[in-house]
Parts: sequence; C-alpha cells; structure tokens
Amino acid sequence: MGGVGLTVPGCQLLTEAEACGPSRVPLWEIHPEDTESQPFWTTFLRSLKARGLGGVKLVISDAHTGLIAAIQTVFQGASWQRCRVHFMRNALAQVPKTAGPMVASIIRTVFAQPDPEHVHTQFNEVTRMLTRSHPKVADMLETARDDLLAFCGFPTAHWRQIWSTNPLERVNKEIKRRTDVVGTFPNPAALLRLAGHVLIEQHDEWDGADRR
Repeated sequence: MGGVGLTVPGCQLLTEAEACGPSRVPLWEIHPEDTESQPFWTTFLRSLKARGLGGVKLVISDAHTGLIAAIQTVFQGASWQRCRVHFMRNALAQVPKTAGPMVASIIRTVFAQPDPEHVHTQFNEVTRMLTRSHPKVADMLETARDDLLAFCGFPTAHWRQIWSTNPLERVNKEIKRRTDVVGTFPNPAALLRLAGHVLIEQHDEWDGADRR
C-alpha cells in the first residue's frame, strides 16, 4: 500500500470558558486527508461541535478561503483572527528580500502595544509609513485590518496565545518530525496512532503548565 498523508487542521478555537478565565477545554481532532476544501473543513468543525464543543468566541487560522467559509457556516457569531505569522509571510513576499527585515519590524510594532487603543493607533501609523515605501503591503494591511486585530476584543493576557497559530504550528512540526522518521505508513490507523500519541503528550504538557 502507498504512503499515507496527514492533515492536522491548522486552526485554533477560543471557547467561552477560555476567554473568561483560566479554564481549559481540550478537544483534539485529527483526520487523514489529502485536501483542505470547504466541505472538508465544514465536516471537521461540525464533528467538533458534535463532540460537545460550544461557546466558540474566536477562531484563529490562516486565510484559507475554504476554512473561512466553513467557520462562518459552523460557528456563526464567532470572530475570526487571521494568523499574524501567516500574514507576515504573505506581506514579505511582496517586498524585495533586502527590505523584508525592516518591513517586518515595522509591522511587529502593532503587536507590541499595551492596549487596544494603542494597537489601533499604531496600526494607522504603520499603514501610513508603508504607504510611502511599500504601498502594496499597506493595502494588504488595510484590507486585513479587522481580521488581524480581532484579538483586541479579548483580554490582553490572552493576546500572545490568540493572535497567531504558533502553538498549533509547533505541534504540527513535532508530528511531521516523527512521521518523517517512520516514512511510509501501512495504513491510516498506524498514522493516527502515532499522531494521536503526540497529541496526548501535548495535552498533558499544556494541562500541567501554568497559564499566564
């Protein structure tokens, strides 16, 4: 049998319990898939709801159109936070490599502010600055303003965990590292066993860590 691929969905969900306090609502879901279409995402998110996930206030992900459409369908009323790391990659692809570090540093100042008012003020300043030097990036920022700054509607203590999918990306990287060691899996069940073990380890780590 040929090799089996794994898609670990690249989105995070902030539930009402997590938004209001230190409670954690662990809910992992993995699917062996070779596509990330809207039907796949819709089925995936509905499976989470069927398992008891509710009160979703915010979904953090990249700007995959199929995923965004599925979020709007399944979690009506929830906000969407566009991952700042994925956005940065897209923005830097529009500038010469030599200008990348400077542009990245300018954009990062938006996320270094202490409160929503200063975040929005700095965002305006950054777009003004980049309009002169890199107008295409400034246009991208302005178009994505609401999605990039959705985190401002939540407590500042949560900002570092909700303005990107970095925590999940680290889990994906570990799964990829371990699956690369194995190479080809005989069937989907074998793949899921390995990936599931990684997720159990990650759950235990997060469950035992102090939440700050």
